[in-house]
Amino acid sequence: MAQTNGTSVPVAGSSTRTEVTTVAVDKVDAPTPPVNAEREQWVHMIYTWSGKTFKLDIAESDRVFDLKAALHEQTNVPPERQKILGLVKGKLPEDAVRIGDLKLVSGKKFTLVGTPNGDEIKDPTQLLSLPDVVNDLDVDVSTDPRAAAAYAHDQRNIRKVKEHTEKLSVNVIHPLRPGKRLLVLDIDYTILDTKPLTSGALPPRECARPRLHEFLEAIYPYYDICIWSQTSWIWLETKLVELEMLGGSHNYQISFVLDKTCMFTVFSMREGQQYKHHVKALQIIWNHFSQFGPHNTIHVDDLSRNFALNPNQGLKIHAFKEAHTPQSIADRELDKVARYMVHLAVNYDDFTNLNHKDWKTTARALLQPPPPP
Repeated sequence: MAQTNGTSVPVAGSSTRTEVTTVAVDKVDAPTPPVNAEREQWVHMIYTWSGKTFKLDIAESDRVFDLKAALHEQTNVPPERQKILGLVKGKLPEDAVRIGDLKLVSGKKFTLVGTPNGDEIKDPTQLLSLPDVVNDLDVDVSTDPRAAAAYAHDQRNIRKVKEHTEKLSVNVIHPLRPGKRLLVLDIDYTILDTKPLTSGALPPRECARPRLHEFLEAIYPYYDICIWSQTSWIWLETKLVELEMLGGSHNYQISFVLDKTCMFTVFSMREGQQYKHHVKALQIIWNHFSQFGPHNTIHVDDLSRNFALNPNQGLKIHAFKEAHTPQSIADRELDKVARYMVHLAVNYDDFTNLNHKDWKTTARALLQPPPPP
């Protein structure tokens, strides 16, 4: 059942308090899978490519997409150039099909044909070092408990979280502070108009969303800050330095940074069609830093699909584009987010049962954040 919580928020420069009603709704996050969840079944295969023999182990919960990715990793032959012979009868199924549905048996042999990647790509938009954030398809599971549960209980997703947790080595730039909550913040089109920055059309300062630094300074007394971007580290570091988020003279610190290597692909339904996209699984962070969890984490992003595994922690902000236009220059979205996040930090010990879908309604009722504790 939904519950309302009336809270009083002090208004700066006034002795009065403003009454604000925040609605806490039943969370849609699925429960943690039971310890005795069905064990993974693996298929052990052998294949030949370019006169060499390779071994490949793949889980039945994996998808055809994962098979192609594994072949790419072993041979450097990209999926679009792969021709797989002898694995199944006829054409290989679509990427979203589960390996278990192919009815493969251990010891299966097949042949891979294809030319590996080199350094001959001339189109700079296809280089791996550039951002790969151009995708207008989006999906929102925050209103669909069944979809959220399916994501959380999917054996492949559970294993991917475990694998990415194990391979991740977090470089803590600034020490985490006891008792603080965690903000996980996206960059591209959330706080930055990426296109004019990468093309050089505008200087970095003019590509940033207005009042970016004021936003981070307002929430920093309450939240440690993690930047998580769907770009490679070389571009991510450059952007953070150019935006003066790292090495600047502002009153906040970035605690740690994650790039696209910490994300993995999941499969979603949109208008009756399956499509694949990357996801930011907050459990990977929580596995490394036990002081953080669903109770004290907020993930701000312009794409709902990035919340697929943690819909209740997601706060969607409208995309920031066309930074040079008067409308974008007048953008004050980050002021609203700051008011909302500080309000939560002051008035809630536990965020678990909050749903941030209507965060703007609460933000509009607030005037400005109270002073730091």
